[in-house]
Amino acid sequence: MTENPRRPAALRRTKALPPWSLLAAGAVAGGLLGGAYGAVKAPVYSATAYVVAVPTAKSDPASALGFAQAYGRVATQLAVLGDAQVWAGVPVNTLRRNVQTATSPDAPMVAITATSTRADLAADMANAVSRSLTLHAKSSRAATNVELQQFARAVRPTAPSSASTTVTGLVGASAGGLLGGLALLVRPKRGREEEAVRPAAVPGPAVAAEAHGAL
Repeated sequence: MTENPRRPAALRRTKALPPWSLLAAGAVAGGLLGGAYGAVKAPVYSATAYVVAVPTAKSDPASALGFAQAYGRVATQLAVLGDAQVWAGVPVNTLRRNVQTATSPDAPMVAITATSTRADLAADMANAVSRSLTLHAKSSRAATNVELQQFARAVRPTAPSSASTTVTGLVGASAGGLLGGLALLVRPKRGREEEAVRPAAVPGPAVAAEAHGAL
């Protein structure tokens, strides 16, 4: 018998679309969304200041390296940020959210990085925290035999460190294409769809009679 002419319209439309259309649609939609996000999101600037731990005559480089690690951990604590907020002109919570430190296992140096939507404020926050940390280390120099010295001041960044509109668009297109591929994988196969909508075949009168005679 012929197939049921009342096949669902949605199924006919799905079969009419080529398989790669899901990938293309996902990539285009993701690219548009990613590009729009990059366009409306405010740029973020990063500035980094460096301080170095220097041993006194009563200490050695190994001690300076150990204290550099310790100072890197306390740089974002309230005792340091409380003084830094005065020089940076921002609240402590702003410094706590936007200032990060990094240390090296090979060099007695602390990198203090601040981020902000303003390039000048990013540099001011990094320099304020490095200044406060240096003063706190100086107050305990007699006990630690290590002092912190400013190695490099943070300068005003000339370009944002956040992703550009092109990058966010490419990331969105990749994610959209991936989702489209997943949708293509989970989509039912055509053969199974046809079997699901095809009615069961009923033998005609002649075939039924022949079967009765054979018995």
